[in-house]
Amino acid sequence: MNPAYQENHGEPVSALDNVRLYFLDHGGNRVLSAMSDGSNIKVVVEECCSGPDGIAIDSDRGHLYWTNMGEPSRNDGFIMRCDLDGGNVTTIVPPGKTHTPKQLVIEPSGSHLYWCDREGMRVMRCRLDGSSLETLVQAGYGAHDQADARNWCVGIALDLERQHLYWTQKGAAKSNTGRILRAPLNPIHKGVLSASRDDIETLFNGLPEPVDLELDMTTMTLYWTDRGALPFGNTLNRSRLQECGVTKLHSEVLAAGFNEAIGLSVHAAQNVAYVSDLGGAIHRVALDGSRPSVILRNAGKLTGIAAM
Repeated sequence: MNPAYQENHGEPVSALDNVRLYFLDHGGNRVLSAMSDGSNIKVVVEECCSGPDGIAIDSDRGHLYWTNMGEPSRNDGFIMRCDLDGGNVTTIVPPGKTHTPKQLVIEPSGSHLYWCDREGMRVMRCRLDGSSLETLVQAGYGAHDQADARNWCVGIALDLERQHLYWTQKGAAKSNTGRILRAPLNPIHKGVLSASRDDIETLFNGLPEPVDLELDMTTMTLYWTDRGALPFGNTLNRSRLQECGVTKLHSEVLAAGFNEAIGLSVHAAQNVAYVSDLGGAIHRVALDGSRPSVILRNAGKLTGIAAM
């Protein structure tokens, strides 16, 4: 393990420092945790991982779920679960049932997992035990579509109150062809195949390379990381969604200067977001964009992050 470096700016953030972070080291194939002041770093799981990318916490049952991309050329991605202390590691979705799973979320009622599958070009879900696996959105089929990164589904967020699904299709690296899309959780027209849906809205296009999503339903604010090129890439962004439609939507950059920003965990009640990047840092940013700080450095090649 690369020695993680804790950076402390001496700010009075004791309430925030009681938060425990769980995050993924893609390069080291590990699940890690630390307190949100950077202290008490632990290796939770260091076996059974293969390109870990997205992580979610089921606090009611004391479980972590995380995706593993596997080797993209092999179509061998899978999803694992363990206890919060790393015990009872279990395969939920076995290799081959999803291609390269990325960000995942647990619906608040606790009955389903939702995730994006990058090279699979789809949005998927299953029950917490891996049963009832299904595809909700299919952005493309076959090698030709798969070679076009505009079809790659990566980040995901849910609005169960309004029965909406949000996801990113990131586009090629630094290409400004990324999009954020929205659709009903279930097709408006019953029996419509996932690849034939006509109920999908494009909220944003021309983004550098959008990755992970978070939705604060109390304020209907959508947050996302972007790992693309400056000035709008390597950023934390947000947009206040409007019930009347999408014509007035605009985005704003809350923080910039990350090193390949990937993971995102928003705690609206504490007015803070945590961002992890491939450069190995975990950042804390107030939701008004102020007081950005680095709480860990050199912690690995970091992807997904979740806080509890």
